Amino acid sequence: MFYRPEDGHGLPHNPFNAIVTPRPIGWISTRSSDGSENLAPYSFFNAVAYVPPQVMFSSTSGKPDRARGKDSVANILETEVFCVNIVEYAARDVMNVSSGAYDKEVDEFELAGIERVECETIACSRVAGAPANLECKLTKVVDLPGEANIAIFGEVTGVHMRDNCLKNGMFDITTFEPLARLGYKDYTRVTEVFSLTRPGES
Repeated sequence: MFYRPEDGHGLPHNPFNAIVTPRPIGWISTRSSDGSENLAPYSFFNAVAYVPPQVMFSSTSGKPDRARGKDSVANILETEVFCVNIVEYAARDVMNVSSGAYDKEVDEFELAGIERVECETIACSRVAGAPANLECKLTKVVDLPGEANIAIFGEVTGVHMRDNCLKNGMFDITTFEPLARLGYKDYTRVTEVFSLTRPGES
């Protein structure tokens, strides 16, 4: 099968998200300039550079109560900081609760009963007890083609790792089974890993 996106795919559901999988989930926590909190998951998320460490996520829809983007984007544009919270399989249900399109006054930490703690390098809350948290300062905002597609880039200024995820000096993802997004309503989790050595490496 071949299709041009502008012509439509002719299938019951859009296959694009099912093709580009699995995708890590950035559970983004932000705080507005008035102190209100927001927590929302984004599956268009990834690390993009080592030195300095940098990440990005993109928001692909807007909200009637926001002039630009969703609550996360609006808050980041105000404060220029955000935190990426890594989602473990055990947190799948509370993460899903936080994914709703709520009014901007709604605090998803409170709504989903998620414990929060203050970040160290930025003025923002993070998910307490998450396998890892990446505290970030905004570096770039890119408007992408499309009605409400906005990419947010940030430099990581602080890294938290849960102690029980460190095994023999390495961050062992099998200790918490990262949640990843597939297509449609589907998710998966990482339960095993294997290693490959690049040509020329020892």
